[in-house]
Amino acid sequence: MTSLTQRSSGLVQRRTEAIRSAAADKEKESAAEEDEARRGEEEDDDTGDSKETRLTLMEEVLLLGLKDREGYTSFWNDCISSGLRGCMLVELALRGRLSLEPCGVRRKSLLSRKVICKSDAPTGDVLLDEALKHIKETQPPESVQSWIELLSGETWNPLKLHYQLRNVRERLAKNLVEKGVLTTEKQNFLLFDMTTHPLTNSTIKQRLVKKVQDSVLEKWVNDPQRMDKRVLALILLAHSSDVLENAFAPLQDEQYDLGMKRVHTLLELEPEKESAKPSANELMWAVVAAFTK
Repeated sequence: MTSLTQRSSGLVQRRTEAIRSAAADKEKESAAEEDEARRGEEEDDDTGDSKETRLTLMEEVLLLGLKDREGYTSFWNDCISSGLRGCMLVELALRGRLSLEPCGVRRKSLLSRKVICKSDAPTGDVLLDEALKHIKETQPPESVQSWIELLSGETWNPLKLHYQLRNVRERLAKNLVEKGVLTTEKQNFLLFDMTTHPLTNSTIKQRLVKKVQDSVLEKWVNDPQRMDKRVLALILLAHSSDVLENAFAPLQDEQYDLGMKRVHTLLELEPEKESAKPSANELMWAVVAAFTK
């Protein structure tokens, strides 16, 4: 009788421990998901940045493209507009707001899969929230390629023109003014006056340029899977926006050649293969595929 009681109590104890273990695992899994959703919300603190000077991917790409003294992007750059829209999609994906629909049994290609809203929680950035609202409310969903075109206003469908995000560069520049990175001036160009945003905080831009340079020089890991997702996205999207060259211009010839050689190894990666690897951000690679197709 005593033996039976001991076995019963041991069984109850093991069940209790199993339940507790399962609950702990579930809690860990939930915490991991929340951490993944917040991963893109904050920049690394090791640079000593304050909260006000953390930049989004769009702001970083624009800052790389802006001429320091003149305060505007090159008039010959016709890639930055669509590049900035691609940055928005990747930024929202890194913040856990967007993802691609499941690839299914037949494994659809990245560019044929639709963009899905995972969470409509506000990001605190007006442009991101505006883009997120469009994506959430659109049925049926659209692909990454379509969203880049729609947000850029590059569509022949007059019923979809309302998706265009207007004055993106100006609005991003104002964000950078509020963060103390740029200032606002008026310049006269013979026939018209133009609002410009010259650089006022060179430290932040130098830090950004050094981050890009170091990622393919001193901190090069020769494996995109081991690279920080945000830095990898910055390099690929800066190239798509035709502003990456600006980050390498100050380098010596040997460093420049080495840096660009390593950038080209990243550009030659196949998005379909990279997106299938563990912990890869599929939507980021879909945006890369949209610009390299």
